[in-house]
Amino acid sequence: MLEGAKSIGAGAATIALARAAVDIGNVLSSLIHSVARNPSLAKQSFGYAILGFALTEAIALFAPMMAFLISFVFRSHKKS
Repeated sequence: MLEGAKSIGAGAATIALARAAVDIGNVLSSLIHSVARNPSLAKQSFGYAILGFALTEAIALFAPMMAFLISFVFRSHKKS
């Protein structure tokens, strides 16, 4: 039963990767909209977009790390 719960937890942790992909799309979409509205601020907007992309990508890297921790580090110790 514990192994099944670990598999469910690892799968749930990887769902965050899909959400991170959606968020990266939102960041880049917002960049395109802001440059279309005000092209003179394109450089500043690009800097903010890169920051948003980096923070979102960091969250996306934590999700597989948690999945691996759940799967391989937190092992059940069976009593003999």
